[in-house]
Amino acid sequence: MNGIKNISRRDFLKAGALLGGGLVLGVSLPSAAPAAKQTRTALNAFVRIGTDDTVTIVVNHSEMGQGVYTSLPMLVNEELEADWAKVRFEAAPVDAAYNHTAYGMQMTGGSSSVWSEYDRLRQMGAAAREMLVGAAAKQWKASPSTCRAEKGKVIHTSGKSLTYGKLAKKAASLPVPKDVKLKDPSQYTVIGKSLPRLDTPEKVNGAAKFGLDASLPGMLTAVIARPPVFGAKVKSVKDGKAKAVPGVKIVAQVPSGVAVIAKDFWSAQKGRDALEISWDEGPLASLSTAGLHGQYADLAKTPGLTARKEGDADSALAKAVKQLSAEYEVPYLAHATMEPLNCTVWLKKDSCEIWTGTQFQTSDRNAAAAAAGLKPEQVKINTMFLGGGFGRRANPANDFVKEAVHAAKAAKAPVKVIWTREDDTRGGYYRPMWYDRISAGLDEKGSPTAWKHTIVGQSIIGGTPFESAMVKNGIDETSTEGAADLPYAVPNVQVDLHSPKTGVPVLWWRSVGHSHTGFVVESFIDELAHAAGRDPYAYRKDLLAGRPRHLGVLDRAAEKAGWGTAVPSGRARGIAVHESFGSFISQVAEVSVGADGRISVHKVVCAVDCGKYVNPDTIRAQMESGIVFGLSAALHGAITFKDGRVEQSNFHDYPILRLEEMPEVEVHLVESREKPGGIGEPGVPPIAPAVANAVFALTGKRLRSLPMTPETVLAAMK
Repeated sequence: MNGIKNISRRDFLKAGALLGGGLVLGVSLPSAAPAAKQTRTALNAFVRIGTDDTVTIVVNHSEMGQGVYTSLPMLVNEELEADWAKVRFEAAPVDAAYNHTAYGMQMTGGSSSVWSEYDRLRQMGAAAREMLVGAAAKQWKASPSTCRAEKGKVIHTSGKSLTYGKLAKKAASLPVPKDVKLKDPSQYTVIGKSLPRLDTPEKVNGAAKFGLDASLPGMLTAVIARPPVFGAKVKSVKDGKAKAVPGVKIVAQVPSGVAVIAKDFWSAQKGRDALEISWDEGPLASLSTAGLHGQYADLAKTPGLTARKEGDADSALAKAVKQLSAEYEVPYLAHATMEPLNCTVWLKKDSCEIWTGTQFQTSDRNAAAAAAGLKPEQVKINTMFLGGGFGRRANPANDFVKEAVHAAKAAKAPVKVIWTREDDTRGGYYRPMWYDRISAGLDEKGSPTAWKHTIVGQSIIGGTPFESAMVKNGIDETSTEGAADLPYAVPNVQVDLHSPKTGVPVLWWRSVGHSHTGFVVESFIDELAHAAGRDPYAYRKDLLAGRPRHLGVLDRAAEKAGWGTAVPSGRARGIAVHESFGSFISQVAEVSVGADGRISVHKVVCAVDCGKYVNPDTIRAQMESGIVFGLSAALHGAITFKDGRVEQSNFHDYPILRLEEMPEVEVHLVESREKPGGIGEPGVPPIAPAVANAVFALTGKRLRSLPMTPETVLAAMK
């Protein structure tokens, strides 16, 4: 998830059912506003047409910058043939009609929005078009075959026409066609084109409403004092000083801590600062990153649960002409969304209405209902724009939503719970910390004959409602993805997994397990290439001979980057290739290293094969975004613990990439007629190894831990 993998979909459906979802085989229309107030006619759950000829596409996936409020309407309009200038979007309510076509619940994650809707939304558009054509034909007493749809009108062969707005009411009374013929891709006029994003104008003029923008009459604001150590409990609270702060209305304990509820944010914040809380810090009071590192390193020396076994890696290693081994490690990472977590709740006796940016509508609605003591159908969620998600707003624990419901119970008024940046950074649900031990054996030609990889890190799925469906024989596939499916031709492969329980809450983070396995696998294959005395690009090509899509992006990135040609003095290039979420990405990074150990990334060339795509501009933007996100983690990101406490708090000690650090980025699309893959996450995994491999090419020093800070670079140079 940001995301849940595009794997084991049948199993995931079972997990989705646990959250109250269910695969929708026939699309039903959710209840709408009273008829008297309607100015738009619904032709199906996804298409509404106004009397002013505007066409509203109801979008069932959350918009967090990835472009679904444009790409999904494009899928509809490829068949609907509306005037794009009159197409609008609207966030879907929570309803089974809008459940994910594979995951059985309404959600956004796993880079799945386009591939999951590619067929359904085209069918919705085609069905609506046929109904509009049928309505016009009836009015003209003509055959539908003499009518065509074009740019928001139905046009008769005689030349007369009617707009969609004039036809919508009559069209809605017609039967919904069961079988509609979809266009051949050669006829596409929308899909594959770079159309302007529909959400850009309101984001530019300030009209776009994010969760933090929610405002209600009589609304109060809450901040919550959460435990300083994960798992800690409140022993006692002295709230007299907090209640004395002007504007503070209520101080109340809630399951996640102590809520201070006030007339505005600053009053609530000052009230929280004045609280005197005694905590029972529990068993994690002595948790430290150094201690976890030692535990993980010891585990990595022992066999784990087998995630993949082909041949006999141990025997092949013993017989190898040359053996190599290495240890890699990456830290916990925060999601660091630009918009901190927030949730607004208006709780009444028989209803609950919520305004928030969520990736998990079904799950959050059901959790809110349970917290409020209501039925799910009594809870309404208004999905706002998300100022970043990256998986944090797709939490099976539903932490920020349940917490806000409890605050609303205490407030007895509409209340907005706001997390500060410090709350967000220290609030948990991190990308897990990982430690990898990996070995390989080479033959006399330098080709790998054995590959043995032990992974140590927390399970994301374990302990969630998805565990029974997505953890098989103790293996959480989100821990081993990108490693157990090693694409390189090695005859003897063994991949093991340890999933220690540390008490630190973890969650999917943009590209999930690939975010660490991409770094480890692509760095180590680079090590093998250099040990074999081979060019890293040529070495990969030989080992990917049976993988045409890997080769396609690898070749394109190398070609466009000028691999093998001279670079400016003091620079070098590194290359990486990785598949995730059904898409194939290769990146070449050109870097330099300063005397202070600071890595500068000057240019990144990226080649992407995501199968059939919708909007090329979105592909490029998501690759650029993934590179920025991945570079932020590769060069800066780390959540560390000391005495049970998170040491980072804000962007000064958990930095993201600065403007002056941003490299030039080129993105090249490799044309493909394969089924669509994901695009929101796959740009992240290759960038860290491409940079690390370039550093090695430049300095001869291998960086096996992230982040690659000046301190770690200088230490490696010694």
